[in-house]
Formats: sequence, structure tokens, C-alpha cells
Amino acid sequence: MILTRLLLGGQTIYAGFVQATVRSFDPVTRSGSVFLDDGSVLEFGTRAFDAGPLRLLRTGQRVNLVLTGDDITFVTLSTFPLP
Repeated sequence: MILTRLLLGGQTIYAGFVQATVRSFDPVTRSGSVFLDDGSVLEFGTRAFDAGPLRLLRTGQRVNLVLTGDDITFVTLSTFPLP
């Protein structure tokens, strides 16, 4: 896990690769949210989900993420490799 956490103007910005736990997932919009290990909640959109090989996520699953700035750009299961 490579994660950089920056405080920029009072806002926390993450960058790099990180693991998280699925908080919610909407199969219709293919978007959802995750808990980082520090308890922070981040949302991901359709583009991040579609960038990976998955068809569905369930609450509580461990996932690997690619973060760029404060945006999740790739989501996959923790047992799958990151790009």
C-alpha cells in the first residue's frame, strides 16, 4: 500500500494506491463509497468502477483503489492486481 495524505487548505487529499472496505454500492449507477482504514469515507463514481474488471460489489468487501488527488480512479477486489 502506497498512500500519500496531504493537508491542503484544510482539506485532506489522498494520492496513490490504497485498500479500503466497501461502505455502499449501487448496481444501477455502478457507484458507491468506501471506508479507508483511518475511518475516512470516500465516494467513487461510475468511471472508477468501470475502469476495473468487476461487475458487482458488496458491503464489507475489501477493495484496492487508485487515488488521484481526492478522486478514486480505479476500483478492484483486494485479490486482483492494480494497473
